[in-house]
Amino acid sequence: MKPIPLQLITVKLDNGDHGVFVGSPLIANQNVMQSSQVSEIWFSDIRDLPDQMQLNELMTIVQNQICQCKENMH
Repeated sequence: MKPIPLQLITVKLDNGDHGVFVGSPLIANQNVMQSSQVSEIWFSDIRDLPDQMQLNELMTIVQNQICQCKENMH
């Protein structure tokens, strides 16, 4: 099985709630992070996924969502 790179993003709200998001790495090289800043954040629709979904199936959904977001950017 081919390994798939994943990155966890934890977002904490000022009311104490927090969530963890899993996706493809945004920045592969840690040195680049020092010169990068977040300019915008988008949230996708919430999807109910099967319990037994394979990781590669999940990553296909994530990659398709990323492609849709890129197409809708102005």
